[in-house]
Amino acid sequence: MYLAIELARHLEAPGLSLNDRALLHCRLAKQLERGGDYEGAREAMGELWQGIGARPLLEGLEDEARAEVILRVGALTGWLGDSRQIEGSQELAKDLISESARAFEELGKMHKVGEARSDLALCYWRAGAFDEARVTLDDALRHFGKADTELKAIALIRKAIVERSSTRLHDALSIYNASASLLSEIDDPLLVAHFHHGFANVLNQLSTTEHRQDYVDRALIEYSAASHYFEMAGHSSYQACIYINLGFLFFTLDKFSEAHEHLDHAQVLLTKLKDNLHLAQVDETRARVLLAEGRVVEAEKTVRAAVQILEKGENVLWLVEALITQGIALAQLKHSEQARAVLDRAVSVAEQAGDFENAGVAALTIFEQVGETLTTQDICEIINHAEPLLEKTQDIGTLRRLAKVALQGLFLAHSIPVPPDWTNFYLRRAVLRYEANLIKAALHECDGSVTKAARLLGFNHHQSLSSLISGRQKELLETRRPVRVRRKSVMKKRTK
Repeated sequence: MYLAIELARHLEAPGLSLNDRALLHCRLAKQLERGGDYEGAREAMGELWQGIGARPLLEGLEDEARAEVILRVGALTGWLGDSRQIEGSQELAKDLISESARAFEELGKMHKVGEARSDLALCYWRAGAFDEARVTLDDALRHFGKADTELKAIALIRKAIVERSSTRLHDALSIYNASASLLSEIDDPLLVAHFHHGFANVLNQLSTTEHRQDYVDRALIEYSAASHYFEMAGHSSYQACIYINLGFLFFTLDKFSEAHEHLDHAQVLLTKLKDNLHLAQVDETRARVLLAEGRVVEAEKTVRAAVQILEKGENVLWLVEALITQGIALAQLKHSEQARAVLDRAVSVAEQAGDFENAGVAALTIFEQVGETLTTQDICEIINHAEPLLEKTQDIGTLRRLAKVALQGLFLAHSIPVPPDWTNFYLRRAVLRYEANLIKAALHECDGSVTKAARLLGFNHHQSLSSLISGRQKELLETRRPVRVRRKSVMKKRTK
Protein backbone atom coordinates (compact mmCIF):
# COMPACT_ATOMS: atom_id res chain seq x y z
CA MET A 1 0.00 0.00 0.00
CA TYR A 2 2.78 2.41 0.98
CA LEU A 3 4.73 1.51 -2.17
CA ALA A 4 1.68 2.36 -4.29
CA ILE A 5 1.47 5.81 -2.66
CA GLU A 6 5.18 6.39 -3.23
CA LEU A 7 4.92 5.37 -6.91
CA ALA A 8 1.96 7.70 -7.42
CA ARG A 9 4.04 10.56 -6.06
CA HIS A 10 6.90 9.76 -8.44
CA LEU A 11 4.47 9.98 -11.37
CA GLU A 12 3.81 13.61 -10.43
CA ALA A 13 7.52 14.50 -10.68
CA PRO A 14 8.36 16.84 -13.60
CA GLY A 15 10.88 15.92 -16.28
CA LEU A 16 10.08 12.20 -16.49
CA SER A 17 10.83 10.66 -19.87
CA LEU A 18 8.03 8.93 -21.79
CA ASN A 19 9.58 5.51 -21.09
CA ASP A 20 10.16 6.15 -17.37
CA ARG A 21 6.60 7.41 -16.98
CA ALA A 22 5.21 4.29 -18.74
CA LEU A 23 7.27 1.98 -16.52
CA LEU A 24 6.09 3.83 -13.38
CA HIS A 25 2.47 3.46 -14.52
CA CYS A 26 3.10 -0.28 -14.90
CA ARG A 27 4.76 -0.63 -11.48
CA LEU A 28 1.90 1.21 -9.78
CA ALA A 29 -0.73 -0.85 -11.62
CA LYS A 30 1.07 -4.08 -10.74
CA GLN A 31 1.20 -3.16 -7.06
CA LEU A 32 -2.51 -2.35 -6.96
CA GLU A 33 -3.29 -5.50 -8.95
CA ARG A 34 -1.45 -7.68 -6.44
CA GLY A 35 -3.54 -6.08 -3.70
CA GLY A 36 -6.76 -7.01 -5.50
CA ASP A 37 -7.62 -3.43 -6.50
CA TYR A 38 -8.12 -4.16 -10.20
CA GLU A 39 -10.15 -1.00 -10.91
CA GLY A 40 -7.45 1.08 -9.27
CA ALA A 41 -4.82 -0.74 -11.31
CA ARG A 42 -6.70 0.04 -14.53
CA GLU A 43 -6.85 3.73 -13.60
CA ALA A 44 -3.14 3.65 -12.71
CA MET A 45 -2.32 2.83 -16.33
CA GLY A 46 -3.54 6.33 -17.19
CA GLU A 47 -3.61 7.30 -20.84
CA LEU A 48 -1.71 4.14 -21.79
CA TRP A 49 -4.87 1.98 -21.73
CA GLN A 50 -8.56 2.75 -22.19
CA GLY A 51 -9.85 -0.58 -20.87
CA ILE A 52 -10.66 -4.18 -21.87
CA GLY A 53 -10.79 -4.66 -25.62
CA ALA A 54 -8.62 -1.62 -26.39
CA ARG A 55 -5.00 -1.90 -27.49
CA PRO A 56 -2.50 -0.11 -25.22
CA LEU A 57 -1.02 3.13 -26.57
CA LEU A 58 2.62 2.31 -27.36
CA GLU A 59 3.67 5.13 -29.68
CA GLY A 60 7.10 6.57 -28.81
CA LEU A 61 8.00 3.83 -26.31
CA GLU A 62 11.19 1.81 -26.48
CA ASP A 63 10.99 -1.99 -26.86
CA GLU A 64 11.31 -2.89 -23.17
CA ALA A 65 8.70 -0.33 -22.07
CA ARG A 66 6.37 -1.52 -24.85
CA ALA A 67 6.68 -5.13 -23.67
CA GLU A 68 6.07 -4.11 -20.05
CA VAL A 69 2.92 -2.15 -20.94
CA ILE A 70 1.56 -5.05 -23.01
CA LEU A 71 2.20 -7.50 -20.16
CA ARG A 72 0.49 -5.29 -17.60
CA VAL A 73 -2.52 -4.71 -19.85
CA GLY A 74 -2.74 -8.46 -20.54
CA ALA A 75 -2.59 -9.40 -16.87
CA LEU A 76 -5.16 -6.74 -15.94
CA THR A 77 -7.47 -7.88 -18.74
CA GLY A 78 -7.44 -11.34 -17.17
CA TRP A 79 -8.10 -10.08 -13.63
CA LEU A 80 -10.75 -7.52 -14.58
CA GLY A 81 -12.44 -9.91 -16.99
CA ASP A 82 -12.68 -12.52 -14.25
CA SER A 83 -13.99 -10.17 -11.57
CA ARG A 84 -16.47 -8.43 -13.90
CA GLN A 85 -17.52 -11.68 -15.60
CA ILE A 86 -16.64 -10.39 -19.11
CA GLU A 87 -17.02 -13.03 -21.81
CA GLY A 88 -13.94 -13.57 -23.98
CA SER A 89 -11.67 -11.65 -21.63
CA GLN A 90 -9.33 -14.57 -20.94
CA GLU A 91 -8.64 -15.09 -24.65
CA LEU A 92 -7.83 -11.38 -25.01
CA ALA A 93 -5.54 -11.63 -21.98
CA LYS A 94 -3.77 -14.70 -23.38
CA ASP A 95 -3.05 -12.94 -26.68
CA LEU A 96 -1.57 -9.86 -24.99
CA ILE A 97 0.49 -11.80 -22.45
CA SER A 98 1.85 -14.13 -25.16
CA GLU A 99 2.79 -11.07 -27.24
CA SER A 100 4.72 -9.62 -24.30
CA ALA A 101 6.50 -12.94 -23.66
CA ARG A 102 7.74 -13.01 -27.25
CA ALA A 103 8.94 -9.41 -26.97
CA PHE A 104 10.83 -10.10 -23.73
CA GLU A 105 12.41 -13.20 -25.25
CA GLU A 106 13.72 -11.14 -28.17
CA LEU A 107 15.20 -8.70 -25.62
CA GLY A 108 16.86 -11.55 -23.71
CA LYS A 109 14.88 -10.73 -20.51
CA MET A 110 14.28 -14.34 -19.50
CA HIS A 111 12.94 -13.61 -16.01
CA LYS A 112 10.28 -11.41 -17.63
CA VAL A 113 9.43 -14.26 -20.00
CA GLY A 114 8.88 -16.41 -16.91
CA GLU A 115 6.71 -13.73 -15.30
CA ALA A 116 4.58 -13.51 -18.44
CA ARG A 117 4.21 -17.30 -18.64
CA SER A 118 3.13 -17.33 -14.99
CA ASP A 119 0.41 -14.76 -15.74
CA LEU A 120 -0.62 -16.73 -18.83
CA ALA A 121 -1.10 -19.85 -16.68
CA LEU A 122 -3.67 -17.96 -14.58
CA CYS A 123 -5.79 -17.42 -17.70
CA TYR A 124 -5.76 -21.17 -18.38
CA TRP A 125 -6.60 -21.89 -14.75
CA ARG A 126 -9.58 -19.52 -14.75
CA ALA A 127 -10.91 -21.30 -17.84
CA GLY A 128 -10.53 -24.71 -16.16
CA ALA A 129 -7.71 -25.83 -18.49
CA PHE A 130 -5.59 -27.22 -15.67
CA ASP A 131 -3.19 -29.30 -17.78
CA GLU A 132 -2.27 -26.25 -19.88
CA ALA A 133 -1.88 -24.15 -16.73
CA ARG A 134 0.41 -26.75 -15.16
CA VAL A 135 2.65 -27.03 -18.25
CA THR A 136 2.82 -23.25 -18.60
CA LEU A 137 3.87 -22.79 -14.97
CA ASP A 138 6.56 -25.46 -15.30
CA ASP A 139 7.89 -23.53 -18.29
CA ALA A 140 7.77 -20.27 -16.32
CA LEU A 141 9.79 -21.74 -13.46
CA ARG A 142 12.56 -22.75 -15.88
CA HIS A 143 13.10 -19.09 -16.79
CA PHE A 144 13.86 -17.87 -13.26
CA GLY A 145 17.33 -17.52 -11.77
CA LYS A 146 18.47 -17.58 -8.14
CA ALA A 147 17.75 -13.86 -7.71
CA ASP A 148 14.12 -14.18 -8.86
CA THR A 149 12.83 -15.38 -5.49
CA GLU A 150 9.52 -13.53 -5.47
CA LEU A 151 8.64 -14.40 -9.06
CA LYS A 152 9.47 -18.04 -8.35
CA ALA A 153 7.37 -18.03 -5.18
CA ILE A 154 4.38 -16.55 -7.06
CA ALA A 155 4.64 -19.23 -9.77
CA LEU A 156 4.88 -22.00 -7.15
CA ILE A 157 1.84 -20.69 -5.27
CA ARG A 158 -0.08 -20.61 -8.55
CA LYS A 159 1.01 -24.15 -9.38
CA ALA A 160 -0.21 -25.33 -5.98
CA ILE A 161 -3.56 -23.63 -6.68
CA VAL A 162 -3.79 -25.49 -10.00
CA GLU A 163 -3.05 -28.83 -8.28
CA ARG A 164 -5.62 -28.08 -5.59
CA SER A 165 -8.21 -27.20 -8.23
CA SER A 166 -7.40 -30.54 -9.93
CA THR A 167 -7.91 -32.26 -6.52
CA ARG A 168 -4.27 -33.34 -6.58
CA LEU A 169 -4.11 -32.28 -2.97
CA HIS A 170 -0.94 -34.12 -1.99
CA ASP A 171 0.90 -32.62 -4.95
CA ALA A 172 -0.24 -29.18 -3.79
CA LEU A 173 0.80 -29.99 -0.22
CA SER A 174 4.26 -31.05 -1.43
CA ILE A 175 4.69 -27.76 -3.29
CA TYR A 176 3.87 -25.71 -0.18
CA ASN A 177 6.13 -27.81 2.05
CA ALA A 178 9.02 -27.66 -0.43
CA SER A 179 8.74 -23.90 -1.03
CA ALA A 180 8.22 -22.82 2.60
CA SER A 181 11.94 -22.08 2.88
CA LEU A 182 11.51 -19.25 0.33
CA LEU A 183 9.46 -17.23 2.85
CA SER A 184 12.58 -16.17 4.75
CA GLU A 185 13.86 -14.50 1.56
CA ILE A 186 10.66 -12.55 0.83
CA ASP A 187 10.05 -9.05 2.18
CA ASP A 188 6.56 -8.61 0.73
CA PRO A 189 3.97 -9.39 3.47
CA LEU A 190 1.21 -9.67 0.85
CA LEU A 191 3.01 -12.50 -0.94
CA VAL A 192 3.67 -14.24 2.39
CA ALA A 193 -0.04 -13.86 3.21
CA HIS A 194 -1.03 -15.51 -0.09
CA PHE A 195 1.33 -18.40 0.66
CA HIS A 196 -0.23 -19.06 4.08
CA HIS A 197 -3.76 -18.67 2.69
CA GLY A 198 -3.18 -21.15 -0.13
CA PHE A 199 -1.48 -23.60 2.23
CA ALA A 200 -4.46 -23.37 4.60
CA ASN A 201 -6.90 -24.09 1.75
CA VAL A 202 -5.09 -27.31 0.83
CA LEU A 203 -5.01 -28.45 4.47
CA ASN A 204 -8.70 -27.54 4.71
CA GLN A 205 -9.60 -29.86 1.83
CA LEU A 206 -7.31 -32.65 3.01
CA SER A 207 -8.88 -32.55 6.47
CA THR A 208 -12.21 -33.34 4.79
CA THR A 209 -11.07 -36.10 2.44
CA GLU A 210 -8.81 -37.85 4.97
CA HIS A 211 -10.67 -37.05 8.21
CA ARG A 212 -7.49 -35.84 9.92
CA GLN A 213 -7.75 -33.51 12.89
CA ASP A 214 -4.08 -32.52 12.59
CA TYR A 215 -4.83 -31.01 9.17
CA VAL A 216 -7.72 -29.03 10.69
CA ASP A 217 -5.42 -27.67 13.40
CA ARG A 218 -2.71 -26.75 10.89
CA ALA A 219 -5.25 -25.11 8.57
CA LEU A 220 -6.49 -22.88 11.39
CA ILE A 221 -2.89 -21.87 12.16
CA GLU A 222 -2.21 -21.05 8.49
CA TYR A 223 -5.44 -19.03 8.18
CA SER A 224 -4.44 -17.05 11.27
CA ALA A 225 -1.00 -16.36 9.77
CA ALA A 226 -2.56 -15.29 6.47
CA SER A 227 -4.91 -12.90 8.26
CA HIS A 228 -1.97 -11.37 10.15
CA TYR A 229 0.09 -10.77 7.01
CA PHE A 230 -2.88 -9.43 5.00
CA GLU A 231 -3.45 -6.91 7.79
CA MET A 232 0.27 -6.05 7.83
CA ALA A 233 0.17 -5.51 4.07
CA GLY A 234 -2.79 -3.15 4.44
CA HIS A 235 -5.12 -5.40 2.43
CA SER A 236 -7.79 -6.43 4.91
CA SER A 237 -10.22 -6.96 1.98
CA TYR A 238 -8.58 -10.35 1.45
CA GLN A 239 -9.99 -11.25 4.85
CA ALA A 240 -13.26 -11.94 3.04
CA CYS A 241 -11.70 -14.89 1.21
CA ILE A 242 -10.37 -16.24 4.51
CA TYR A 243 -13.87 -15.97 5.98
CA ILE A 244 -15.29 -17.96 3.04
CA ASN A 245 -12.74 -20.73 3.48
CA LEU A 246 -13.20 -20.79 7.26
CA GLY A 247 -16.93 -21.08 6.62
CA PHE A 248 -16.26 -24.14 4.48
CA LEU A 249 -13.92 -25.61 7.12
CA PHE A 250 -16.50 -25.29 9.90
CA PHE A 251 -19.14 -26.75 7.55
CA THR A 252 -17.01 -29.89 7.10
CA LEU A 253 -16.76 -30.14 10.91
CA ASP A 254 -20.58 -29.95 11.18
CA LYS A 255 -20.26 -26.65 13.08
CA PHE A 256 -22.98 -24.93 11.08
CA SER A 257 -23.49 -21.87 13.29
CA GLU A 258 -19.79 -21.01 13.05
CA ALA A 259 -19.89 -21.61 9.29
CA HIS A 260 -22.78 -19.17 8.83
CA GLU A 261 -21.08 -16.62 11.07
CA HIS A 262 -17.91 -16.58 8.94
CA LEU A 263 -19.92 -16.48 5.70
CA ASP A 264 -21.88 -13.51 7.07
CA HIS A 265 -18.60 -11.65 7.70
CA ALA A 266 -17.47 -12.40 4.15
CA GLN A 267 -20.77 -11.24 2.70
CA VAL A 268 -20.60 -7.88 4.48
CA LEU A 269 -17.06 -7.19 3.26
CA LEU A 270 -17.71 -8.30 -0.32
CA THR A 271 -20.95 -6.34 -0.55
CA LYS A 272 -19.03 -3.17 0.35
CA LEU A 273 -16.46 -4.04 -2.34
CA LYS A 274 -19.21 -4.86 -4.89
CA ASP A 275 -17.39 -8.12 -5.62
CA ASN A 276 -20.17 -10.21 -7.18
CA LEU A 277 -17.86 -13.08 -8.15
CA HIS A 278 -16.79 -13.84 -4.58
CA LEU A 279 -20.32 -13.13 -3.32
CA ALA A 280 -21.44 -15.98 -5.57
CA GLN A 281 -18.81 -18.17 -3.92
CA VAL A 282 -20.26 -17.19 -0.51
CA ASP A 283 -23.72 -18.24 -1.73
CA GLU A 284 -22.46 -21.58 -3.08
CA THR A 285 -20.70 -22.38 0.21
CA ARG A 286 -23.73 -21.30 2.23
CA ALA A 287 -25.94 -23.56 0.11
CA ARG A 288 -23.79 -26.53 1.13
CA VAL A 289 -24.27 -25.61 4.79
CA LEU A 290 -28.03 -25.25 4.31
CA LEU A 291 -28.19 -28.66 2.62
CA ALA A 292 -26.35 -30.24 5.54
CA GLU A 293 -28.89 -28.60 7.90
CA GLY A 294 -31.78 -30.03 5.88
CA ARG A 295 -32.90 -26.56 4.71
CA VAL A 296 -33.14 -27.74 1.12
CA VAL A 297 -35.51 -25.11 -0.29
CA GLU A 298 -33.28 -22.29 1.02
CA ALA A 299 -30.19 -24.08 -0.28
CA GLU A 300 -31.58 -24.41 -3.80
CA LYS A 301 -32.67 -20.76 -3.91
CA THR A 302 -29.26 -19.62 -2.65
CA VAL A 303 -27.17 -21.70 -5.03
CA ARG A 304 -29.44 -20.78 -7.96
CA ALA A 305 -28.47 -17.14 -7.40
CA ALA A 306 -24.80 -18.13 -7.39
CA VAL A 307 -25.15 -20.03 -10.68
CA GLN A 308 -26.83 -17.03 -12.32
CA ILE A 309 -23.80 -14.87 -11.45
CA LEU A 310 -21.12 -17.44 -12.30
CA GLU A 311 -22.56 -18.46 -15.67
CA LYS A 312 -22.04 -14.88 -16.90
CA GLY A 313 -18.28 -15.22 -16.54
CA GLU A 314 -15.48 -17.59 -17.40
CA ASN A 315 -14.45 -19.12 -14.07
CA VAL A 316 -15.32 -22.70 -14.96
CA LEU A 317 -14.26 -24.31 -11.68
CA TRP A 318 -16.58 -22.23 -9.52
CA LEU A 319 -19.46 -22.61 -11.98
CA VAL A 320 -19.11 -26.41 -12.04
CA GLU A 321 -19.02 -26.57 -8.23
CA ALA A 322 -22.16 -24.43 -8.04
CA LEU A 323 -23.95 -26.55 -10.65
CA ILE A 324 -23.13 -29.73 -8.72
CA THR A 325 -24.50 -28.18 -5.50
CA GLN A 326 -27.63 -27.03 -7.34
CA GLY A 327 -28.10 -30.51 -8.81
CA ILE A 328 -27.90 -32.08 -5.35
CA ALA A 329 -30.45 -29.60 -3.98
CA LEU A 330 -32.86 -30.27 -6.84
CA ALA A 331 -32.49 -34.03 -6.37
CA GLN A 332 -33.28 -33.72 -2.67
CA LEU A 333 -36.38 -31.73 -3.60
CA LYS A 334 -37.37 -34.72 -5.79
CA HIS A 335 -37.01 -32.69 -9.00
CA SER A 336 -35.09 -35.52 -10.63
CA GLU A 337 -35.34 -34.36 -14.26
CA GLN A 338 -34.14 -30.84 -13.41
CA ALA A 339 -31.36 -32.27 -11.24
CA ARG A 340 -30.20 -34.54 -14.07
CA ALA A 341 -30.21 -31.63 -16.54
CA VAL A 342 -28.16 -29.38 -14.22
CA LEU A 343 -25.63 -32.14 -13.45
CA ASP A 344 -25.34 -33.04 -17.15
CA ARG A 345 -24.52 -29.40 -17.77
CA ALA A 346 -21.83 -29.51 -15.05
CA VAL A 347 -20.23 -32.50 -16.80
CA SER A 348 -20.37 -30.78 -20.17
CA VAL A 349 -19.00 -27.40 -18.97
CA ALA A 350 -16.10 -29.01 -17.11
CA GLU A 351 -15.25 -31.42 -19.92
CA GLN A 352 -15.29 -28.73 -22.61
CA ALA A 353 -12.87 -26.66 -20.51
CA GLY A 354 -10.52 -29.62 -20.07
CA ASP A 355 -11.35 -29.98 -16.35
CA PHE A 356 -11.79 -33.74 -16.63
CA GLU A 357 -11.60 -34.55 -12.93
CA ASN A 358 -14.49 -32.28 -11.96
CA ALA A 359 -16.40 -33.55 -14.99
CA GLY A 360 -15.97 -37.06 -13.59
CA VAL A 361 -17.09 -35.95 -10.13
CA ALA A 362 -20.20 -34.38 -11.66
CA ALA A 363 -20.93 -37.66 -13.49
CA LEU A 364 -20.64 -39.61 -10.23
CA THR A 365 -23.03 -37.14 -8.62
CA ILE A 366 -25.66 -37.89 -11.28
CA PHE A 367 -25.67 -41.55 -10.27
CA GLU A 368 -25.52 -40.80 -6.53
CA GLN A 369 -28.42 -38.34 -6.63
CA VAL A 370 -30.83 -39.69 -9.24
CA GLY A 371 -29.61 -43.27 -9.71
CA GLU A 372 -32.99 -44.81 -8.95
CA THR A 373 -34.52 -42.99 -11.95
CA LEU A 374 -31.91 -44.19 -14.45
CA THR A 375 -32.25 -46.93 -17.03
CA THR A 376 -29.65 -49.66 -17.28
CA GLN A 377 -28.28 -47.99 -20.39
CA ASP A 378 -27.98 -44.68 -18.47
CA ILE A 379 -26.08 -46.46 -15.70
CA CYS A 380 -23.65 -48.04 -18.14
CA GLU A 381 -23.09 -44.76 -19.97
CA ILE A 382 -22.43 -42.80 -16.76
CA ILE A 383 -19.97 -45.36 -15.37
CA ASN A 384 -18.18 -45.67 -18.71
CA HIS A 385 -18.03 -41.88 -18.95
CA ALA A 386 -16.79 -41.26 -15.39
CA GLU A 387 -14.04 -43.90 -15.30
CA PRO A 388 -11.67 -42.40 -17.93
CA LEU A 389 -12.34 -38.86 -16.66
CA LEU A 390 -11.13 -39.91 -13.21
CA GLU A 391 -8.27 -42.08 -14.47
CA LYS A 392 -5.58 -39.74 -13.12
CA THR A 393 -7.27 -38.71 -9.88
CA GLN A 394 -5.20 -38.89 -6.71
CA ASP A 395 -8.16 -38.24 -4.43
CA ILE A 396 -8.87 -41.34 -2.35
CA GLY A 397 -12.36 -40.03 -1.55
CA THR A 398 -13.22 -39.72 -5.23
CA LEU A 399 -11.91 -43.21 -5.96
CA ARG A 400 -14.01 -44.61 -3.14
CA ARG A 401 -17.05 -42.91 -4.63
CA LEU A 402 -16.19 -44.37 -8.03
CA ALA A 403 -15.93 -47.89 -6.63
CA LYS A 404 -19.18 -47.49 -4.70
CA VAL A 405 -20.99 -46.22 -7.80
CA ALA A 406 -19.71 -49.19 -9.80
CA LEU A 407 -20.96 -51.68 -7.20
CA GLN A 408 -24.32 -49.94 -6.84
CA GLY A 409 -24.55 -49.84 -10.63
CA LEU A 410 -24.05 -53.60 -10.70
CA PHE A 411 -26.96 -54.03 -8.30
CA LEU A 412 -29.27 -51.65 -10.18
CA ALA A 413 -28.35 -53.16 -13.55
CA HIS A 414 -29.65 -56.50 -12.31
CA SER A 415 -32.78 -55.00 -10.79
CA ILE A 416 -33.83 -53.07 -13.92
CA PRO A 417 -35.09 -54.72 -17.14
CA VAL A 418 -32.02 -55.13 -19.35
CA PRO A 419 -32.13 -53.47 -22.76
CA PRO A 420 -30.96 -55.54 -25.71
CA ASP A 421 -27.81 -53.51 -26.43
CA TRP A 422 -24.79 -54.28 -24.15
CA THR A 423 -22.25 -53.71 -26.92
CA ASN A 424 -18.64 -53.65 -25.64
CA PHE A 425 -19.63 -53.21 -21.99
CA TYR A 426 -18.66 -55.70 -19.28
CA LEU A 427 -19.65 -54.39 -15.88
CA ARG A 428 -17.60 -56.92 -13.90
CA ARG A 429 -14.50 -55.96 -15.85
CA ALA A 430 -15.30 -52.31 -15.07
CA VAL A 431 -15.75 -53.08 -11.35
CA LEU A 432 -12.40 -54.90 -11.26
CA ARG A 433 -10.75 -51.95 -12.99
CA TYR A 434 -12.18 -49.52 -10.42
CA GLU A 435 -11.06 -51.83 -7.62
CA ALA A 436 -7.53 -51.89 -9.07
CA ASN A 437 -7.44 -48.09 -9.32
CA LEU A 438 -8.53 -47.74 -5.70
CA ILE A 439 -5.93 -50.23 -4.41
CA LYS A 440 -3.21 -48.66 -6.55
CA ALA A 441 -4.01 -45.21 -5.16
CA ALA A 442 -3.95 -46.53 -1.58
CA LEU A 443 -0.58 -48.24 -2.13
CA HIS A 444 0.78 -45.03 -3.68
CA GLU A 445 -0.50 -43.05 -0.69
CA CYS A 446 1.23 -45.46 1.70
CA ASP A 447 4.52 -45.81 -0.25
CA GLY A 448 3.73 -49.41 -1.18
CA SER A 449 2.99 -50.61 2.36
CA VAL A 450 0.26 -53.27 2.11
CA THR A 451 -0.42 -53.07 5.85
CA LYS A 452 -1.04 -49.32 5.80
CA ALA A 453 -2.99 -49.50 2.53
CA ALA A 454 -5.23 -52.22 3.97
CA ARG A 455 -5.99 -49.99 6.94
CA LEU A 456 -6.78 -47.07 4.62
CA LEU A 457 -9.14 -49.25 2.54
CA GLY A 458 -10.97 -50.56 5.60
CA PHE A 459 -9.67 -54.16 5.71
CA ASN A 460 -9.47 -55.73 9.17
CA HIS A 461 -6.28 -57.61 8.29
CA HIS A 462 -3.61 -56.81 5.74
CA GLN A 463 -3.61 -60.47 4.67
CA SER A 464 -7.01 -59.88 3.05
CA LEU A 465 -5.54 -57.21 0.79
CA SER A 466 -2.46 -59.33 0.08
CA SER A 467 -4.66 -62.25 -0.99
CA LEU A 468 -6.76 -59.98 -3.20
CA ILE A 469 -3.65 -58.61 -4.94
CA SER A 470 -2.13 -62.06 -5.36
CA GLY A 471 -5.43 -63.38 -6.67
CA ARG A 472 -7.41 -61.19 -9.03
CA GLN A 473 -5.19 -58.04 -9.08
CA LYS A 474 -1.80 -59.58 -9.91
CA GLU A 475 -0.81 -56.59 -12.04
CA LEU A 476 -0.45 -54.64 -8.77
CA LEU A 477 2.18 -56.96 -7.31
CA GLU A 478 4.97 -54.68 -8.48
CA THR A 479 3.46 -51.68 -6.70
CA ARG A 480 3.87 -53.28 -3.29
CA ARG A 481 6.85 -52.53 -1.12
CA PRO A 482 9.19 -55.55 -1.26
CA VAL A 483 8.81 -57.83 1.74
CA ARG A 484 11.89 -57.67 3.93
CA VAL A 485 13.51 -60.98 4.68
CA ARG A 486 13.67 -61.24 8.44
CA ARG A 487 17.18 -61.76 9.79
CA LYS A 488 18.02 -64.48 12.24
CA SER A 489 18.12 -63.29 15.81
CA VAL A 490 21.44 -61.81 16.84
CA MET A 491 20.71 -62.61 20.47
CA LYS A 492 22.63 -65.46 21.94
CA LYS A 493 20.67 -68.56 22.75
CA ARG A 494 20.17 -68.95 26.42
CA THR A 495 22.24 -71.81 27.74
CA LYS A 496 20.48 -74.26 29.97
